[in-house]
Amino acid sequence: MVEYFRGSSEPAVVVLPTGSGKSLVIAELARLARGRVLLLAHVRELVEQNHAKYLAYDLEADIYSAGLGRKESGRQVVFGSVQSVVRSLHDFADGSFTLLVIDECHRVSMDEKSSYRQVIDVLRQRNPRLKVLGLTATPHRLGEGFIYHRHHHGMVRGDENCFFRDCVFEQPLRLMVKQGYLAPPRRIDAAVERYDFSALFSTSGPVSTSGPAASGLFQEHELNRVVAGNRATPGIIAEVVARAHDRLGVMLFAASVAHAEEILGYLPAGQAALITGATPGREREALIAAFKARKLKYLVNVAVLTTGFDAPHVDLIAILRPTESVSLYQQVVGRGLRLSPGKTDCLILDYAGNPWDLYAPEVGTPRPVSDAEPVQVECPACGHANLFWGKRDGDIVIEHFGRRCQGLVPSHRARPCAKSVNSSSGHRARPRANNTESKPATEQCSFRFRFKVCDQCGAENDIAARRCHGCQTLLVDADDKLKEALRLKDARVLRVSGMQLEATLNGRGLPRLKVSYHDEDGASLSEWFALETPAQRGAFAAVFLRDHLRAPGSRWSPRTPDEVIAEQRRLRHPDFVVGRKVGRHWQVREKLFDYTGRYRLAAAAS
Repeated sequence: MVEYFRGSSEPAVVVLPTGSGKSLVIAELARLARGRVLLLAHVRELVEQNHAKYLAYDLEADIYSAGLGRKESGRQVVFGSVQSVVRSLHDFADGSFTLLVIDECHRVSMDEKSSYRQVIDVLRQRNPRLKVLGLTATPHRLGEGFIYHRHHHGMVRGDENCFFRDCVFEQPLRLMVKQGYLAPPRRIDAAVERYDFSALFSTSGPVSTSGPAASGLFQEHELNRVVAGNRATPGIIAEVVARAHDRLGVMLFAASVAHAEEILGYLPAGQAALITGATPGREREALIAAFKARKLKYLVNVAVLTTGFDAPHVDLIAILRPTESVSLYQQVVGRGLRLSPGKTDCLILDYAGNPWDLYAPEVGTPRPVSDAEPVQVECPACGHANLFWGKRDGDIVIEHFGRRCQGLVPSHRARPCAKSVNSSSGHRARPRANNTESKPATEQCSFRFRFKVCDQCGAENDIAARRCHGCQTLLVDADDKLKEALRLKDARVLRVSGMQLEATLNGRGLPRLKVSYHDEDGASLSEWFALETPAQRGAFAAVFLRDHLRAPGSRWSPRTPDEVIAEQRRLRHPDFVVGRKVGRHWQVREKLFDYTGRYRLAAAAS
């Protein structure tokens, strides 16, 4: 981290699991810094907690937080809430700040008008070489993906234009548990009935890509449809109470305010409390203090205690709501992973059927379909082990949704960051941090698992690109191709509803693979492939498998038509096929995959 900032002023991220001591890291960074340091958090509890850990070093620091009743900014180190600092930027505009540390930095938005970005811009205007370090346990934004571009292990994670450039260090949760620095989570299957949130996961939850819940956030009224007056609730709470008999502290995560109020009614009187977003500040502080002092055993909350809450004695987490991502799931479970005297583990009771694995890495893109899972896909070009959403059949990855290799490879040049180009759009990226230092001599591997080819220069582009990254030519729109083909008398356009494979013989009795595409009205177009020689198999891989494989890039080299037919589960059919008449026969000239234009797909037929 220190070495990174000696050579760069690009914003960086450190990833540490919940309970692994981010406050201590912040305190040590502030102690080592030579200039002035501003440490920002989004809630006053975190400001106070981080400040207290710094004072434990027998050092002094200011607090700038209206919620804590203090607005001090004279000392070398200042702990502030972003809401208070952004309202008084004149107190931080003297140019003396050299380091900005942001706790829970996944909250930093790409929106340049957001509070964090306004603070950063003012500090950078006064000091262009300002170092910005973010700390988080979950480096992703729901619906957006990773908050940084490159990982120190040599892979690309987020977009080229991510605000944070590099993840310079990441401590795995599994390692922290294995080494005894965090309490082991023990998830068990509940013995009673669960809530059924499956309809939300399939329509408006994390897998959604359109509509009002496209962000992946469940709406409270949707959750209420499942939990309101649900007959399972009394039995669920009875089981939680029974399992909590020998437990120190219990946190329950409810689906809605009404749900939380019902839960509270089933918990032992005088031992439980409820905190929601509407709980007044003083009442909230009093309830949290009583819980930490173990005067209360049960604390029910509705999405307000997932970050910035530190009660190490918590050893039972009851989840009664769906969590929108593995990040949120990790934050919830993380409330119970801190070490505490007399605590041996943390019991996790999940009554919502959440599909997340606590130790599973985040893929970084929204789940494309409900049954997708993280799969590892090796790049044929550089060998990097990519992590994409996909599907398995036994040990075989039969489908994945990756587009481009995430690996970093040696670059032939180092170029100033402010002149970087977005390879998918062809537009210049925004200038970064007024920084003229060169990037490290690495760049993203150019191999694309899915692509569209430029008709002018032959370059492979992202399937969503509008302009070629190679020659900057505007790429021909798929709708324009279909429209042009539909005008021609000697062209046939199929809206493909199915693909059929057949082992056949040509006129000389040699084996051939016949591939036929059918539309909804029974019309068809066919093409034939030979696979006897290495050259023929190479051509088949280049002109057919590369586009048709559901898991492009996989090492599958069939040698006969029968082998292809036996494994046709690995293949997908195109959305449209364009054929041209040559003499008395039709030839397949173009196949369109991953189509998103204005024409209806066969699968969407009513």
